[in-house]
Amino acid sequence: MESRPLVMTRAAQPPGPVLAIAIAVLSQNFGAAFAKSIFPTAGAAGVATLRIACAALVLLAINRPWRHPMDRSRIGDLLIYGLVLGSMNLLIYGAFARIPIGIAVAIEATGPLVVVLLASRRLLDLVWLALTAVGLSLFFPLKVSWASLDPLGVALAGGAGLCWALYIWFGKRVSSMSSGVTVTWGMTIAAVLALPIGLSTAGSVLLQPEVLSMGLAVGVFSSVVPYWLELRALRNLAPQVFGILVSSAPAVGALAAFIVLGERLLPVHWVAVFCIVVACAGSAMTHATRQD
Repeated sequence: MESRPLVMTRAAQPPGPVLAIAIAVLSQNFGAAFAKSIFPTAGAAGVATLRIACAALVLLAINRPWRHPMDRSRIGDLLIYGLVLGSMNLLIYGAFARIPIGIAVAIEATGPLVVVLLASRRLLDLVWLALTAVGLSLFFPLKVSWASLDPLGVALAGGAGLCWALYIWFGKRVSSMSSGVTVTWGMTIAAVLALPIGLSTAGSVLLQPEVLSMGLAVGVFSSVVPYWLELRALRNLAPQVFGILVSSAPAVGALAAFIVLGERLLPVHWVAVFCIVVACAGSAMTHATRQD
């Protein structure tokens, strides 16, 4: 998503945008926790498909993107943007089914972070990269025990992180289009990708009224509400503040999973989540400060 230049000093910023991002992070992560609660009924791929499809329908109804002109030279990039968005949702929900949500979100968050840090030549970024490596290493104890993580779940979360990095890259390439139009077409393309997968795994279960209603709620709270709030907040919010607030997602995800699902992390996993949150926030502050 694109951000407009900051026109107010950090001290003069209204609390509205900060509250909007905080609500967006809460909405997205609690939506994910409620989504996981229906995995036993519809499966991870089925629930992900419902989330994407319902979000696409709501966005199409709100934004009506066909009324806006499209840059034909960006159709290819828009197609990849939508495919990456769909893959990211399918992969992270697959990870949620196998490992705790807080850990999956933390691993996913390292995708774009590592890409940024590896491309940087700033000395301070080595600190954030090292902290990220420490956080990731704490998820994998040296001694194999009951607390070991599912390797496939970890791989799926890592794949979602890679897709997140690609999502940001191709999101910038299509940023000349209206943000609402971009997200709407991207979510629609993602739905086209996800529907065959979800229908093949869950079948007619996705058409059950209670499953459909839950999918609609998850789509609204995990996709539509966060995107809408973030787009509004970024108009008057400093990039470093946005980065710090979004970096809290792994911790919020772990808290949401504990409240909704009763998922508990080991102390060492909480330390790992904390390391990655600090690395994300530190990197956001460093890069935003240098750009200002």
